[in-house]
Amino acid sequence: MSIEGNEESCERSTATSLIRAKRKTSVVWDYFIRLKPNSIDGKYEVQCMICKKKFAMGPTFGTTNLKRHLEKHNPDKAKEGQNEPIDQKTYREKMSLAICRHNYAFSFVEHKGIRDIHSYLNPIARHISRNTAKSDILNLYAREKELLKAELALISSRVCLTSDMWTSLISNGYMCVTAYYVNINWVLQKRVLIFRHVPPPHSGVVLGHFLIDFLKEWGIEKKIFALTLDNATCNKGVVDVLKNHLSLMRSLVCEGKFLHVRCGNHILNLIVKAGLAKVDAAIGKIREGVKYIKNSEVRLEKFAECLSNLGLPCSKKLRQDVPIRWNSTYQMIESALLYQQAYIHYDLVDPDFRHGLFEDEWKKVEIVATFLRPFYDITTLFSGCKYPTANLYLPNIWRIEMLLVEHKRSKDPMMTEMATSMLKKFKKYWESYNIILSIAMVLDPRYKLNFVKFCFSKLNSDSADQKVKVIEDNLKLLFEEYLIPSTTTSLSTSLPEEHACSSRNQMTEAFEEFDMFQSQLESSTSKTQLELYLEEANVDRKTNPNLDVLGFWKDNKLRYPELSLMARDVLSVPITTVASESAFSTGGRVIGKFQSSILPANAEAKLCTRDWICGQEDLDGFKSDSDEDEIVVDLQPYVDKLRDHHISKDNPQ
Repeated sequence: MSIEGNEESCERSTATSLIRAKRKTSVVWDYFIRLKPNSIDGKYEVQCMICKKKFAMGPTFGTTNLKRHLEKHNPDKAKEGQNEPIDQKTYREKMSLAICRHNYAFSFVEHKGIRDIHSYLNPIARHISRNTAKSDILNLYAREKELLKAELALISSRVCLTSDMWTSLISNGYMCVTAYYVNINWVLQKRVLIFRHVPPPHSGVVLGHFLIDFLKEWGIEKKIFALTLDNATCNKGVVDVLKNHLSLMRSLVCEGKFLHVRCGNHILNLIVKAGLAKVDAAIGKIREGVKYIKNSEVRLEKFAECLSNLGLPCSKKLRQDVPIRWNSTYQMIESALLYQQAYIHYDLVDPDFRHGLFEDEWKKVEIVATFLRPFYDITTLFSGCKYPTANLYLPNIWRIEMLLVEHKRSKDPMMTEMATSMLKKFKKYWESYNIILSIAMVLDPRYKLNFVKFCFSKLNSDSADQKVKVIEDNLKLLFEEYLIPSTTTSLSTSLPEEHACSSRNQMTEAFEEFDMFQSQLESSTSKTQLELYLEEANVDRKTNPNLDVLGFWKDNKLRYPELSLMARDVLSVPITTVASESAFSTGGRVIGKFQSSILPANAEAKLCTRDWICGQEDLDGFKSDSDEDEIVVDLQPYVDKLRDHHISKDNPQ
């Protein structure tokens, strides 16, 4: 029997035996493992973890013989090779990280195969139980949470949030809250703060009060700048409760005028779905065709044979979409168009296939795919978490409206009908545009206010001046807020933090203070920082297509002290709830069908710890939220199988 199996037998000892077991304090027990529970006379066996030799032990037995045996191995010299002693604390922490990172169950540490590997690599590694692993992860979560709370307490920037609700397989409701903020190095950060079980009812008022409690738990209730939500009915109640509560604390910028931001991708989803409804029949055939082919290995092989006969590449996978997410529908259409000839050929060779498209339907699908490509690109752009997205809102929404207006005048009746339907939905949500996100565009030095004027003049010349004036007035109002001393936005609170974290000498700091003094003096006697910024020449857009906007404001914080602080907060506003939705994608695995009984507190600890430690890196084994529930079939193995079959026929043994 293996060491691990014997250890598991040992762990199944009766409670009485465990109570009577004497605590082992000798160092020899770092190298020996107990194999069997006590017999009637109290005797049992132990095994050397290095050479696997067994020894009898009992109530009257000492450890002298074990020590003598251990001296033969000379543990002090065993530091060479696989018997090198390990730091058990580090070993356990790495196990905790592996469980969180790859979403293993706590019982992973008790799997015989894993224990065999670890014992092979180092026989003196001490295995842990699932309860110990759970305890280690909860401790790791608590430690990382305190570190993150300390970081949030120290930063002078405000915090922007996204929030969304998710229902698990066992119908438990979870609220996810994600924070966006700019750290002292002027780098945008994203952290999942909570993934918390919220009992019903899930009304706006109830969720609003839960959100307030969570903000207090994290100590950031006085630092909130904006909250990005989707269009769920209850979210209006959430915003009202949050705004009323934070207004009493006088902690909102401009009394919460810019607090609520609608999720851009959610609105795009509604707009595009309104258009796709006009070509639903053709798309439905593609969806059912993919479903028919992928449900049988024989059909997949036959489809692969069609690809091979036509000499088509199989670089893209066969996709069946999730109808509620239009971007997955677009990917399905794109894949189908690549394999269009294979579908047509398959329709001829499979008499049971009832989902073939007519020639005119393929043409319609191709036109729709070309039309939707900009929407797909913009959705992908809006979904970024590693760069500011607030300044990307206005030019891309303007681009969408221009595209819809153009296709509304199309000579193709289908495109006219489709664009008209989408434009109607567009105007429902974006007729007035979002003011704070328009301000973010002004704070992009490549565009500023003139680009805002240009956008509105192209779209609606009658009301363009009025809309621009609304944005300009709110821009000035927001800037004035940053000129008023406060605990979160004033220059006096932000600069000491950065100075304290730097290694610059006192002379350098003195000169920088002089630069700021001179800048403030000039602005008080002539023009404001905002006016100077707007009058300054734009950064060349063509030579700086990928400008680091936060980096620009970091470099110019001495020239525009208060304005740079305002830009830092505005540019950290997320325009989608993608981060929270991605957490649900992970949550679906943490609380999946094989781990559905995991306690909510343990699920939160695993998910949040993974986010805090692993950050935004792409982790193996995890798909993006857009791929969740999507059925994707790789055709390459079937093509390879077909090729190997032909080779074997041509070259018989």
